[in-house]
Amino acid sequence: MTEMDGERHSTVCLEEAEAAVGRMREVLAQAGIKLPSLRLDPISYAREKPCPMVDLGRCTVDVANRVTAVLEAGTRTGAACEER
Repeated sequence: MTEMDGERHSTVCLEEAEAAVGRMREVLAQAGIKLPSLRLDPISYAREKPCPMVDLGRCTVDVANRVTAVLEAGTRTGAACEER
């Protein structure tokens, strides 16, 4: 992989990670849930070869229970998690 390919790969990874955070924020909002600290972990993409990670952050017990309820409801209806 050339240096240019590496830079392009890093850019694509960062864009995909930002899109994933945005989509997660939108879907949580549709369920009436807000994770105030939801973001990309800055340390994970500050490396020479970025590998962005999503930081779900901290939340109240109430929010954690609401997220759990939404996930449980999704598993009861047969919704599958799709790993990319």
